[in-house]
Amino acid sequence: MADQIATGANGNHSVTLNIKEDHDLNHKDSSSSCSFLTVPFIQKVIAEMIGTYFLIFAGCGSVVVNADKGMVTFPGIAITWGLVVMVMIYSVGHISGAHFNPSVTIAFATVKRFPWKQVPAYVAAQILGATLASGTLRLIFNGKHDHFAGTLPTGTEFQSFVVEFIITFYLMFVISGVATDNRAIGELAGLAVGATILLNVMFAGPISGASMNPARSLGPAIVSTHYRGLWIYLVSPTLGAIAGAWVYNIIRFTDKPLREITKSGSFLKSKISNT
Repeated sequence: MADQIATGANGNHSVTLNIKEDHDLNHKDSSSSCSFLTVPFIQKVIAEMIGTYFLIFAGCGSVVVNADKGMVTFPGIAITWGLVVMVMIYSVGHISGAHFNPSVTIAFATVKRFPWKQVPAYVAAQILGATLASGTLRLIFNGKHDHFAGTLPTGTEFQSFVVEFIITFYLMFVISGVATDNRAIGELAGLAVGATILLNVMFAGPISGASMNPARSLGPAIVSTHYRGLWIYLVSPTLGAIAGAWVYNIIRFTDKPLREITKSGSFLKSKISNT
């Protein structure tokens, strides 16, 4: 996702990914005086919507099928989330960066690795994709088969808030490392992000649903009109992703003298000039 990245993922759920030469493209887009509503950008938005759709359809679909048939099992749900994120990253990561997650998009924008003016379109596409996927599942599994595929706190709201912050921080930290650092093996970004999501879902799913993705929680909530605790999944993942991106953004410069890091007055300027 960064330089184009992709990422996302839910704990019950989603995320994200990467393309290294993307930073130059994004930089040109952000500095261009012409409209960003170009064909390439529209293609990116469509890719984000489709990618998020299949992410939620497969991930939440595993939750619904397990609730209906009881054959997928919880480990199977975690594996499904990890696999679908990995597959979609490799499918459209080279087109849109494969964010599939509003918190990831916003986090990259805060560290100047994604243009702020493109954030609303990306977030809207992600939410639309998640809502359409949730609606599809609702149509397929209706009546007695109607199961809520969203995320709900199983303990206190504070507990779920903290868990969501930590696991999204972890996810964004990994994404930043494998998808934006030239020293990392970029080809393995999809595998690393997918594995991180699988791991997060395995241990955090029973506590908070392991959303890590506002769109993953908002889509099912809109379709089922079930909004209890939704604020947790909108606020906590966003804060966690921003923190994860900034922490990695700071430590990635530790191989340079402190004098060189601070003389520009900005870690971001120092980083950009170094890449």
